[in-house]
Amino acid sequence: MMRAPVFIGDEVTAAGFRLAGARVLVPAAGHETQAFQQARKDSDLMLVTAELAHRIPDRLLREAFQSGQPLLLVVPDVRGRLPPTDLSAGLRRQLGLNE
Repeated sequence: MMRAPVFIGDEVTAAGFRLAGARVLVPAAGHETQAFQQARKDSDLMLVTAELAHRIPDRLLREAFQSGQPLLLVVPDVRGRLPPTDLSAGLRRQLGLNE
């Protein structure tokens, strides 16, 4: 049985995810990493705003992406303050396929 997705980010964006049935975490400043690590234990799908992802140590994000458990998606916040990293552009750059 799949557990409910967990959203981690700002309160405004969280409101929409809460309405969609996700469990939401809106960590206080300085507690982002703790919320991220807890969500990794408690969910099958994590949705994290780009702004919050920038406050998580790179090592933890890489580890989460590579493990695939839970599935991790970085999403824009509703205000569009910080867009998610364009993963396909980064992959093309690494493969030398930039135009």
